[in-house]
Amino acid sequence: MLAERRSDRERYITQFVQKLGDELKDADLEAEVSGRVKHIYGIWRKMQRKGQDFQHIYDQRAVRILVKEVRDCYAALGVVHTLWQHIPGEFDDYIATPKENNYRSIHTAVIGMEGKTVEVQIRTYEMQQQAELGVAAHWRYKEGRKQDAGFDKKIAWLRQLLEWKEEVAEAGDFVDQFKSEVFEDRVYVFTPKGSVIDLPNGATPLDFAYSIHTDVGHRCRGAKVNGHIVPLTYVLKTGEQVEVLTVKSGGPSRDWLNPNLGYLKTSKARARVQHWYKEQNYEINATAGRASLERELNRLGLVETNYEKLAHKLGFHQVNDFLAAIGSGDVKTSQIVTAAHDLFEPKTSVIPTVPIAPLTPAAKKPAAIEIQGVGNLLTRMARCCKPLPGDPIIGYITRGQGITIHRQDCANMLHHRQEGEDRMIEVNWGTSSGKTYPVDIQIVAFDRQGLLRDITSTLANEKINVVAVNTITDHGTHVARMTLTLEISDINTLSRVLARIDQLPNVTEVRRQTY
Repeated sequence: MLAERRSDRERYITQFVQKLGDELKDADLEAEVSGRVKHIYGIWRKMQRKGQDFQHIYDQRAVRILVKEVRDCYAALGVVHTLWQHIPGEFDDYIATPKENNYRSIHTAVIGMEGKTVEVQIRTYEMQQQAELGVAAHWRYKEGRKQDAGFDKKIAWLRQLLEWKEEVAEAGDFVDQFKSEVFEDRVYVFTPKGSVIDLPNGATPLDFAYSIHTDVGHRCRGAKVNGHIVPLTYVLKTGEQVEVLTVKSGGPSRDWLNPNLGYLKTSKARARVQHWYKEQNYEINATAGRASLERELNRLGLVETNYEKLAHKLGFHQVNDFLAAIGSGDVKTSQIVTAAHDLFEPKTSVIPTVPIAPLTPAAKKPAAIEIQGVGNLLTRMARCCKPLPGDPIIGYITRGQGITIHRQDCANMLHHRQEGEDRMIEVNWGTSSGKTYPVDIQIVAFDRQGLLRDITSTLANEKINVVAVNTITDHGTHVARMTLTLEISDINTLSRVLARIDQLPNVTEVRRQTY
């Protein structure tokens, strides 16, 4: 029954469309006519679904007529039925009586040239738009699904996610991507040629570059928005025109994977950067990972961290595998900071712990400090090392001033240990929230106009309070050394702030000051 070649069926449809188009034009009807030949598998599926013989499948050949007004639909129907005999029982007027999902169209089947059956659909452009993109999407109409407006609204994004799933290694990353791409608000920006690119709210020019092509993202080194140069961390807004500035060759920066720096919003783009680094040499990744780890721990003043224990904490049996995972982007900065925090937490003791209040004048809430085995003692934070939640700490019993809380690697504590352990006491960070602690950070930069302003603006954007600033500039080398005292809530916040400052122009080093 299907001995007729597909090329012959397509030739027949072309002749049918040409003849129908001429007749509609003669009837002064402005219409767009198109046709298609149904695939053999589609014919078989319809026979199975409807339980009908081949002779009763009338849409083996189908033609669609698009017109401007509803009245033109019925005028076109008259032209079709005048030209060819319609098949009784194969006429449906979904314009007069729309389907439950609001699908509207006129369906009819006729016996065309050479006695072959052709299905004809007639609808307006508005009906076509709704049928293809609205709640009556083509796939749902074909499969007979029930209406789900919330899901239909984002069906295009879901299709993209199913394609991107193959590029995402971790299930958690895919869940984050699903939330980001489907449920969050979108922004719509333009390419220089006028094409519309849709991205999740908060997307950057780098996200835009990766949405164009993976290679464009890898080679991106700058961007213009509405003709003006912007940083790669710029947050795009709907209606803006974006132009990507690329180099001939090169790869992505490891900083792009740092969530604290705000380069990438979409999980799709992050997955492509991670994939690029995974393809690099294992030894190169391990070397780069070690450098990245040392830089982060040095910033936070955690230089005594045991790499082997840290690797085991994050589920790696070998340190080199751990370092290679950092280099390839599989282990994020936030994971390292959290693991280092947990690594230094003292083990739970059977001796009950009693929360105590600090002596620090800036405190407005109970301090997050617990002392093993004793209660009702006053504490204060040591001014020499300024410990921060997440740091390994120890208490020193003073004469008349309660207990002073030091970092375990504080130089003064090392001196006290030499005098004897009898005045040392085990302390631990408690669970109080909303508390801030003074922390000194040191910044080294080549001096320029507006440097201090940019640093303080960055801190203001992060909602960090600056308690004190001390700046010394060497006019011979033009090197500025700054010491800032900040009020920080925890070590993760400190990590994010230091990473932000490190990205400022002319800044060569930023780290937590240790004594």
